[in-house]
This record gives sequence, C-alpha cells and structure tokens, in this order.
Amino acid sequence: MASVTFDKVTRRFSSGGRPAVDSLDLEIEDGEFMVLLGPSGCGKSTCLRLLAGLEDVDSGSIHIGVRDVTHLPPPDRDVAMVFQNYALYPHLSAADNIGFALRIARMPRRHARQRVRFAASVLDIEDYLGRRPRTLSGGERQRVATGRALVRDPRAYLMDEPLSNLDARLRVETRRQIVRMQHHLGITTLYVTHDQIEAMAMGDRLAVLRDGVLQQVGRPRDVFARPANTFVGGFVGSPAMNLFRLPLSGHGVRLDGLEVPLPRATVRAAAAEGADAIVLGIRPEGFRVLSAEDDWSPALDLVVESVEDTGAAVFLHTSAGNLGHVVVRLPGRPTHGRGARLRVSVRGDAVHAFSAVTGERLPP
Repeated sequence: MASVTFDKVTRRFSSGGRPAVDSLDLEIEDGEFMVLLGPSGCGKSTCLRLLAGLEDVDSGSIHIGVRDVTHLPPPDRDVAMVFQNYALYPHLSAADNIGFALRIARMPRRHARQRVRFAASVLDIEDYLGRRPRTLSGGERQRVATGRALVRDPRAYLMDEPLSNLDARLRVETRRQIVRMQHHLGITTLYVTHDQIEAMAMGDRLAVLRDGVLQQVGRPRDVFARPANTFVGGFVGSPAMNLFRLPLSGHGVRLDGLEVPLPRATVRAAAAEGADAIVLGIRPEGFRVLSAEDDWSPALDLVVESVEDTGAAVFLHTSAGNLGHVVVRLPGRPTHGRGARLRVSVRGDAVHAFSAVTGERLPP
C-alpha cells in the first residue's frame, strides 16, 4: 500500500488544443478510496492511464509512495487496473481467470490457489470459481475481473468505470462489494466514474474534474453541501442544482416575487468584482411548498410541467415566469399534477451564492 501524488501533471495529445489533463495537483492518501468524477471527456480516464503508465506525462511528476514513477514502464509500477470491459478469457474458469497473472508470474500452485480463494471470499464469488464467463451474470463477471486485480496484492487499485455495463440493481450490488473489498484490504484505490450518485456512495473523497482541470476535492457530503463553483454545484446532485443569474437588489436578490436576503459579505464580494448580479443556487430540496394557510407569505409562483416520481422521492419540474425551469423536491407522495400551480419559499440554509463573473463560490 502507498499514497499516490500527482504533482502539476499535464498531458497533451498530438491533436493540439487544450490539455487533456492540465497541471493536476492531487494527493491520494495511503488506503484511501478516491473517486475521480466528471463528465465524458474531462480527463479522468487519462489521469488513470497516466498513473498506470499507459500514457506519457508531458510535464509534472507522479509518485507512488516516495517513489517517482513518472517515466517507469507499467510493469514496474505495481498497480492493478480494472477496466469497464471485463476482458475475461472465455475458455477459462472464473478461478483460472482470477489466477491467470499468478500463473504467468510462475507463483507456486498451492500459494496461487490460496490467493484465488481469498479474492473469491472477499468478493463473495466462491460458488462460481468453477464456472466459465458465459454462465455468469454481468455483476459476477465484473467481480471476477476485480478478483484478477485483487490477487496481485498491488500498491494501488485503478478502476476505470467498472460498473458502466451493469443494470441498476447489479450496479448497486457490485459497488457494495467493491467498497467492502477496499475497506477490508485498505489498499489505495483510484476510481473513475461519470455517475455522481455512484461517486457519492463509494468515495472517501471526490476529485471533480472539468476539461482536464481539477475543480474541487473533498468528502462527498462537503462537496455536495459547499460546491466550489457553479459547475460542481450543477454536476454533483441529482436532479441538478437550480441556478439563476439574478441582479443584486438591496441586501439580496429577488426570485421573481420572492426576496432572498444574502449575507453582507456575499454582497460586498460581488460588488468588489464590479458585478451587479450573482448566480443563486438552490437544490430541489431547498424549497418549501406553502399551504393554503400560508397565502399571506411572500412566495415564488410555479406551474407544474411534469412530475418525476422515483418512489423514494417526487420531483416537480416547473416553470416560473422569467426564471424558466425550476425543479422542486416534494416530501412524501405526489400531491400536484401537471398544470397545477403551487407557491414555494426558500429555506434560509439552502441558498448558494456564486460569482456572476467567475462562477466561483462567494463568501458567506
């Protein structure tokens, strides 16, 4: 086991344009489960390939522990990689697929069998060791592929969207197995995904990337609660945070007919930039639906366009005059249908203020 450090790492491809990874500074602690999160094309898989030695670093350095591995060939880095594609040998049993690297390394057969059985027990696939890949489900195949990396006892695991090919139920089941495995072994893990629900559920910390540039690093709940900028606010969370560009008005902003007060430090910071507007962020759960008894209260008037009932929660997709699309989360079961009108207020602790100039979070 070892820590992993990216020190101002940059990678450019011959096609030119912006770097795929731009001056990345990131430290992954020994035994930590770090998730690289971002949309397609943001550079997260390139980071993984740079660490594995499958891509060349143009500038900067990469360390595993105290060892500089920037220019070492992949076999000398002592990392194990799990890909989106299972890449199992169809003619070999699950046990032989898991132990294939050990056989190539000429590990004594008895020792290799012990390693395979240990990996299978951690991943809960002991009953499938004698079966071939075609007889296994997608989740079982992914666990076999993970076991193939596990038996090597590497210094770090690298996982490149390993659950993307699985259906929703199998994704939940398999991610639980991966997290259990990582916590059991305590091996430093770098996990790449574009699925922010998966990232929030699995990672000790998240590193959010956009266009090759690191946007924010932190514990999942901290990134969700205090996004560093409008990109992180809009990307982390499902449905996305509502973002409104609004002119400053007195001590806050007006959300149509609803006055939203802002801290003095926030207004001063926006004024110091020479801006007369801010970007206000409110998550769907940050609204409170007013009852008929609250008709005296100032409110934002909404018209329901569609209802998204997920079972555990209900989201109303609404329109609000000049504000456009607004998503509101309802507590309990749906009570409003398409075309219904409702009035909402904003919870005082649910407001996020961002610079209209830079998109960065403004001080509270």
